[in-house]
Amino acid sequence: MALTGIEIFKKLPKTNCGKCGVPTCLAFAMQLAAGKAELSACPFVSDAVKTELSEASAPPIRQVVIGTGDSAVKTGGETVLFRHEKTFVNPAALAVLISDEMNDAQVEERIKKFSELRYERVGLTLKPDLIAVKDTKGDPGAFAALVSRITGRTNAALILMSLKPEVISAGVKACAGQKPLIYAATGDNAEAMAGIAKENSCPLAVRGRDLDETAGLTQKLEAAGIRDMVIDPGSRSARQALEDEVAARRAPLLNKFRPLGFPTITFPCEMTQDPMEEALIASILIAKYAGIIVLSDLAGESLFPLLVTRLNIFTDPQRPMATREGIYEIGKPGDNSPVLVTTNFSLTYFIVSGEIETSRVPSWLLVQDAEGLSVLTAWAADKFVAETIAALVKKTGIADKIKHKKLVIPGAVARISGELEEELPGWEIIIGPREAAHIPAFLRQWKT
Repeated sequence: MALTGIEIFKKLPKTNCGKCGVPTCLAFAMQLAAGKAELSACPFVSDAVKTELSEASAPPIRQVVIGTGDSAVKTGGETVLFRHEKTFVNPAALAVLISDEMNDAQVEERIKKFSELRYERVGLTLKPDLIAVKDTKGDPGAFAALVSRITGRTNAALILMSLKPEVISAGVKACAGQKPLIYAATGDNAEAMAGIAKENSCPLAVRGRDLDETAGLTQKLEAAGIRDMVIDPGSRSARQALEDEVAARRAPLLNKFRPLGFPTITFPCEMTQDPMEEALIASILIAKYAGIIVLSDLAGESLFPLLVTRLNIFTDPQRPMATREGIYEIGKPGDNSPVLVTTNFSLTYFIVSGEIETSRVPSWLLVQDAEGLSVLTAWAADKFVAETIAALVKKTGIADKIKHKKLVIPGAVARISGELEEELPGWEIIIGPREAAHIPAFLRQWKT
C-alpha cells in the first residue's frame, strides 16, 4: 500500500466499534496497510474517504485480469521487489503459442497438452494458464476460425496476437465476452487498438521498441481512457529481457513512475530455437519479474520444473507450505487397507506419502490441518492432539471406507494413544514408526 497504517487511521471514523472484525480503528488501519483487510469492512467510512483511500492504496503495478470465470488469470498487483519484504501477489502466467500457420495436427496437439498437463503438488493443481493465438497471415477470417476452434475445445484465457486491428477485431468477436488480452498496441496502431479494447472491455498489451517508447504509449493510452494494460518493451534476448524486467519493476515501486506501473509480457519463444534454452530463459523471467511468459510449446520435462519454480517463488515466505486437509488415497486402497494420519506440513506430507508409495502397500492417509506445522511442532502447540485427530477421523468419514477400525499414528506422538482411544471408542490406535524411512517395513507387516 502507498499509505502507512497511521495515515490510513487518520482518515477512519475512529469509532472503535469492532464491526470490521478488529477491536480498534488503529488495528484495522494496520491491517489495511498490510493488505490483510478490505476497506469495505468498515460500515462508517464515507464515500469520499473510500475513493481517496482506494486511489492511494492502489498497488504501484496495476492488477490486470485476463479472461472470465474460473479460467481468469490475474497478473500484476505487485508491491515489492523481493518476496521476503512481503510476498509476491500473482504468479507469473505461462502461455502456449498457437499460430494460424500451424496445421490441424499441431493445433490439436497443443490444445491437448494445454488441457492434459496437470500436476498435483502440495494440494494444488499446477498447470499452464493461457493460450496465445498468433496471426501470421493477416487474414481476419482465418484468425477468427482458429480462435473459434480453440474456444470450442477449451475455456482457457486467451491472448490474441496481431498488429492489424481488423484481425484483432475478428478474433475478439470470435470469443465474445471472454475478455482476451489484445496484443499489441504500437505507435502505428494505438488508436485503433484502444478503440477495440474499450468497445469490448478487454485488457490491452502495449509494445514499444524500448521502455521509453513503451512508457510514452501507456501515457497516451491512459489519456484515451485505457486502464488495463500489459507492457512489452520489445526485448527479444535473454539479457535485454532481464534488464528490462528489473527496470520495469523498479520504476513504479522505487521511483513512483506510473507509466511503467503495469504487468509485463515476455516471449522466450522468440528468443531461441532450443526448447531447453527457452525453458531456462523462462525460469529466469519467472524470478525477475515477468507477468506473462509465452512458450512455443508445452513439454512435461520442462513445464513441470517451471511450474514448481513458480510455486516456490510465489509462495508466501511468511506462511508454511501446507496441503489440504482430508483423505488421500495412495495406491488404490481398499476396505482392509491401513489408515495413517499426519499433519498438513507439505514436507511432512511428501515424505510420508512417498514412503507409503515405496512400500507398495495401498493405504489411506489422513492429513490434518495443523496450520502447516510438522508433527512434533503441531503436537507441542496443541494442534495435533487426540481431540483434533479424533475430529478429523469423524469429519472425513474414513470409517465408512474400511472394515477395520485401526488408526496408525506417528511414533513421535505415541503418548497420545490412550487419549485417542478414549476420543475414538472402538478404535485400535497403533503406534507407527518414529522415522518416516521405517514406514515401508512397517506397512509390509500390516494385518487387518
